[in-house]
Amino acid sequence: MSVEPIRSSSTERAFITPEGVDLRLNIGDAGQRAAAFMLDAAIIIAVLVVFTLVIIFTGIGAIGAAGRAGAEMIAVLWLVVFFLLRNFYFTAFELSAAAATPGKRIMGLRVASRDGGRLRAESVFARNAMRELEVFLPMSVLFARAGEGGVDSWMYLLGFVWAGIFVFFPLFNKDRLRLGDLVGGTWVVRTPRRKLTRDMADDGAPRRTAYDFTPAQIDAYGAKELHVLESVLRQGDRKTKRAVADRIATKIGWTRDPLQSDSDFLSAYYAALRGRLEEKLLMGVRRRDKHDV
Repeated sequence: MSVEPIRSSSTERAFITPEGVDLRLNIGDAGQRAAAFMLDAAIIIAVLVVFTLVIIFTGIGAIGAAGRAGAEMIAVLWLVVFFLLRNFYFTAFELSAAAATPGKRIMGLRVASRDGGRLRAESVFARNAMRELEVFLPMSVLFARAGEGGVDSWMYLLGFVWAGIFVFFPLFNKDRLRLGDLVGGTWVVRTPRRKLTRDMADDGAPRRTAYDFTPAQIDAYGAKELHVLESVLRQGDRKTKRAVADRIATKIGWTRDPLQSDSDFLSAYYAALRGRLEEKLLMGVRRRDKHDV
């Protein structure tokens, strides 16, 4: 799958699939991304505050017994937890099926691969590792220097300039990419809620009686392909439907009946695939795409 640089608006981008399907998407703007980050930061801080209160009240005996050494031990533990929390919070959530942290989900955003392919773990690790360089490292330097007293003004200036360059970097490129996005080959796109998804599955259900797909034929695709198929059905372009229907039929080994329309075939397969994925999800099995076995 490749990405076309054609844009019909300031945030709209076009994905061209191997089937020739033009899947329009919108990238998240700077305001949405900033709001999502603030929400995630608030969650991290809340967790950190709870953890701090726990170690204060449970560690007060150790502090009294060990004195300064006990206090230093608790401080080290706090720093370790803070490091793990701020680094693996983003990575863990973006590696999930939603590909989004709670903040991004609230703002209707998700992380996607810029080449249109599957979002790889190494890309998620890379984009989040860079956040340490972009934000947390300069901030930690500033706070550390502030604790020493008598800090040179040029150190503050260097820290703020460093943080500012990376924080405002998305404002100076058309795709609103962080440095982490450039390194990881990702971008953040909008995922607006669709109210008609369930209705579309219901529309395809009556047609399933004419298409007796086997479990193996349905299992040829996953959740990502389901979303692509949904977009094809919504767009309603005849040539696109024909191309996608022929590709699916070839993939699953289905002999097409000339009397059956492309729309009927795609709607029936959509309903079957959605039902299959939902059935597996109830058993704790989540299949992201056709490569997920």
